[in-house]
Amino acid sequence: MIGTFELTVALRYLKSRRQEGFISVTAGFSLVGICLGVGALIIVMSVMNGFRHELITQILGFKGHVTIVAPAGGLAGYDALASDVAAHPDVILAAPVVEGQVLASSRRAHAGVIVRGLTADDLAAKPLIADNMIAGSLDGSGIIAGSRLMRRLGLKLGDSMTLLSPRGLPTALGTMPRSVSWPVVGVFEVGMYEFDSGVVFVPFGMAQTYFRLEDRVTEIEVMVTLPEEPTATAADIRRIVADTGLPGVVVVDWQQTNRHLYGALQVERDVMFLILTLIILVAAFNIISSLILLVKDKNGDIAIMRTMGATRGSVMRIFLVTGSAIGIAGTLAGAVIGVLFCLHIEEIRQLIQTLIGLELFPAEVYFLSRLPARLDWPEVVTISLMALGLAFLASLYPAWRAARIEPADALRYE
Repeated sequence: MIGTFELTVALRYLKSRRQEGFISVTAGFSLVGICLGVGALIIVMSVMNGFRHELITQILGFKGHVTIVAPAGGLAGYDALASDVAAHPDVILAAPVVEGQVLASSRRAHAGVIVRGLTADDLAAKPLIADNMIAGSLDGSGIIAGSRLMRRLGLKLGDSMTLLSPRGLPTALGTMPRSVSWPVVGVFEVGMYEFDSGVVFVPFGMAQTYFRLEDRVTEIEVMVTLPEEPTATAADIRRIVADTGLPGVVVVDWQQTNRHLYGALQVERDVMFLILTLIILVAAFNIISSLILLVKDKNGDIAIMRTMGATRGSVMRIFLVTGSAIGIAGTLAGAVIGVLFCLHIEEIRQLIQTLIGLELFPAEVYFLSRLPARLDWPEVVTISLMALGLAFLASLYPAWRAARIEPADALRYE
């Protein structure tokens, strides 16, 4: 146990004195290094968690957790299949979808978009869309487009948007693209650039007619009760599809569809954790060097304390407290800075953008319209405990060297 004597001497050694200026500077750099390391690690890991959460949430909210992909030419008899899949206890929704790529245009601009045809009820069952409507409604009488696409095309609610499909009608002069104009009846903004600028929704029947699919669909989107673990439910759906005997139908879950993105985010997160941990490790080595210098400077004090009855364990505890105090102060300061930064990260980004006049994290590159940060409190505690552990381990060797000093030898050379 650490007594009053050890604590008093340790705290006195932490105070700067003129003849110990270099030692105090080294200890100060150690404290700042741990503070920066802990703060940077919390901030970066929170931002990585935020990116991962936002991307997965947007992907899961926009597309199905499990997708039944039709063969070329579409899937007939989809109503019976969707009913069989919806009867599964882990399935929330099985929605037939018609999807295709087209060119959206107005008098002002053009843009390639993905058209998705769903019924009004199925579209209302998607909270990501239904809860993020900024204009109009999901009444199913026209086009529902993203906010960024509307700005790009220079359109307003109620204006007509022209959709041009490369799958046209064969004529004597060749294939003529199909072109239709429908009014924009709703505008959504989910906060993901790829969706807000490149996807439009149209009524299910209109999409079937436009893409000349008649009574067929391109896929069936399935929402499950455990979206982060869709593998087991996807396997059951494959068995249901196999029992129908429909040829060319493929069942994939979102982890398979976005495997490279999901894997890249996880690898990047792990690598950033290891790299930023090195900052704390370097600061721990600074603690070792500063304490070794302090021990050499305090040889005479250690010898006097030993002759007055202090034990080796008491001397060791003094320097353990000295090194650990640096680690505790640096860790607490770093944790507070990191948490506060994460809580106000979007305001800080906007302030920096205003000061330097440049756009940080453009949505066109990072897909998200705002910088996300998601604090994981168990992870914050783990980072703090890791920093405290490294600081304690860094204090062990100098403390052990101090405890090994013989009073007679130390006083002889003073």
